[in-house]
Amino acid sequence: MDDISYMNRVLQLAKKGMGCVSPNPLVGSLIVKNDRILSEGYHAYFGGPHAERVALLQLSEQERHNATLYVNLEPCCHQGKTPPCTDLIIESKLHRVVIGTLDPNPLVHGKGIDILHKSGIQVLTDVLKNRCRKLNEPYFKYITTSKPYVTLKIAQTLDGKIATDQGYSRWITGESARRMVHRLRKEHDAILVGAGTVIHDDPELTVRMVRGKSPKRIILDRFLDIPLKSRVLHHPESQNTIIVTTPKVSHDKIKEIKEMGITHWSIESDSNGSIHFPTLWRNMVTEGIISVLVEGGKEVLTSFMRLGEVDRIIVCMAPIFFGEGLSVFGDLGVHTPNEAIRLKEVTWHRKGSDLMLEGRF
Repeated sequence: MDDISYMNRVLQLAKKGMGCVSPNPLVGSLIVKNDRILSEGYHAYFGGPHAERVALLQLSEQERHNATLYVNLEPCCHQGKTPPCTDLIIESKLHRVVIGTLDPNPLVHGKGIDILHKSGIQVLTDVLKNRCRKLNEPYFKYITTSKPYVTLKIAQTLDGKIATDQGYSRWITGESARRMVHRLRKEHDAILVGAGTVIHDDPELTVRMVRGKSPKRIILDRFLDIPLKSRVLHHPESQNTIIVTTPKVSHDKIKEIKEMGITHWSIESDSNGSIHFPTLWRNMVTEGIISVLVEGGKEVLTSFMRLGEVDRIIVCMAPIFFGEGLSVFGDLGVHTPNEAIRLKEVTWHRKGSDLMLEGRF
């Protein structure tokens, strides 16, 4: 096997921490000697040992001596919840370290590599760099912008409708596509919807069709209009349901939801009367939410698109037509084809009888 093959395995290992390590990055690691994998490791939970440490500490000093370590992200060189990985790497007397990409964190960026170089260890970087960066897109955005990574998820008909003219939307896509959505939920720190989605669909906003932990649930509800009997308000972990309102809401209503254990954020309106997004981002990042899956409805999807606050979009299209019905977006300020909002890095996949498009902005 070559460096690329070993790094492919590292990326597989890193994904095992999906949904468990945020706001830390997903990291996997291998120790190789004489073309044989001696040990594997990955960062399994927030605050837990880093992937390099997990892989190294499975081996004796003799086994580690002159071995090669593979890792998808630059090893840390500062004291955090765990000791610096560079210290253990140097103590292990490794011959070589192969790194997928540098860590954007200013506490680490390039410094971990410099420390290893100065200790006499050979270092190779940028192996499968783009894939390594893509795996940790939320972490990279959070570190460089202090904003969460935003994915829009849309389930629509071939004629671009997300509900019938009577407001019905369950179900547009088939079971395979819905299972994929639950996998997406598991991979994000939070799901976000507007009050209209809760009122019309009464969703649970949980992970059910795959194994995994349910993310936090954020409901944008300027005037606290959602019924208190809504299923999303009666989850056992009620503190992980967050209702975001403007300050113009009745104190009695706020008291009721707080007594139910629901978290409440009061955020000022912007000039259009919508919730002020920069403040929302700050609140989310403070709560450790660095990735959010926006699931609707039309008003919320349109707001995110108009403000340019979307990093990725996933559209599941079912081979059905509604004719009259609710369109995905409202006015996006597009008046000519040249003004259209265009996607990059577009891929298509089949999910049962449905088509899934994924793209970035």
